[in-house]
Amino acid sequence: MSYNSAVSIEELEAEALKFSPKERARLAGRLLESLESLSPEENARVWAEEAQARAQALDAGKLPSRPADVVLREARSLL
Repeated sequence: MSYNSAVSIEELEAEALKFSPKERARLAGRLLESLESLSPEENARVWAEEAQARAQALDAGKLPSRPADVVLREARSLL
């Protein structure tokens, strides 16, 4: 279920990014807490929707990408 508002998610994000780091951390914590009450089914649905949106954005060239071997090499160097 989504919330109908006169403010778009993009506008809300832009406003939230104007907050101080402390305020953003507080907001992020509250948002994460709100997700803890989701049922397992709703949690799976939300993550599936997010994964699909990210895949579409990646396919459309709207997200940066890096070769897996580069990412893995960098990760291994940090171990």
